[in-house]
Amino acid sequence: MKLAIVNDMPMAVEALRRALAFEPAHEVIWVAGNGDEAVRKCAEHTPDLILMDLIMPVMDGVEATRRIMAQSPCAIVIVTVDRKQNVHRVFEAMGHGALDVVDTPALGAGDPREAAAPLLRKILNISWLIGQQRPGASKAMASPARASSQRSALVAIGSSAGGPAALEVLLKALPRDFPAAIVLVQHVDQVFAAGMAEWLAGTNHHIRLLHNGQLAYTAEPVNEIYRPSIDVFFESVARHWSGDAVGVLLTGMGRDGAQGLKLMRQQGFLTIAQDQSSSAVYGMPKAAAAIDAAVEIRPLERIAGRLMEIFAK
Repeated sequence: MKLAIVNDMPMAVEALRRALAFEPAHEVIWVAGNGDEAVRKCAEHTPDLILMDLIMPVMDGVEATRRIMAQSPCAIVIVTVDRKQNVHRVFEAMGHGALDVVDTPALGAGDPREAAAPLLRKILNISWLIGQQRPGASKAMASPARASSQRSALVAIGSSAGGPAALEVLLKALPRDFPAAIVLVQHVDQVFAAGMAEWLAGTNHHIRLLHNGQLAYTAEPVNEIYRPSIDVFFESVARHWSGDAVGVLLTGMGRDGAQGLKLMRQQGFLTIAQDQSSSAVYGMPKAAAAIDAAVEIRPLERIAGRLMEIFAK
């Protein structure tokens, strides 16, 4: 994989280089010392993946992510010395299209291969997303008769890169007395699940709808690269939900959610995918459109209004 490093600290750059050296297939094609330089270099030579620092002179990682995703889009992972101390900036960068976040590998402390492992795992997952491959993906569920459900209306929403900002727009446009239950599945590192729980909620486990209408977290399938997986939840809705439901697939890289959305459509539910112009990353909605999984394709700002038309009666 062709990678770029954006970081103003020489020691951090060296730590990243040493970590990447454990995987010979990775090639660092350029290094930038600030966000402005990164925007220019990315336009000239777009890598497969950028390892982006957050706090830098001239232009920080949040603004650099925004500009790169608008001008020369590619996969971006935020790399910072302390994820927990930079939660706000991380969420901003993810809102602009960053896929994930990882701590900068420690340099000269402990086992260097062990220190590099979290970063290399993140890059491996991103490589699958870029290649649109799904190792060990869960098989599509059959379509048995739907069991009884305890609620009559449900909105199932899936999002990934760019999702936090998109969810904020969508949720703010819905009234407080919106009559349908809403379940959100957002790809996010488990370190940030607690922070997002203030306005979303969850862990990095999958969430399923059970036959009795209850929601449950589960570690299975353990080999699913998306955690939590939108497909896993959408498929459970298609299998068990007996009331009215709408599936909504928002911005994100890869294909997670497309097959599950199609199953929901086949079960007679309305399915909506975000359109290209309003998506920070037009990957998951594009995959859904390609397999005819979405009944409607709408810009982000028109999705809440459509949901109110359906449920606010």
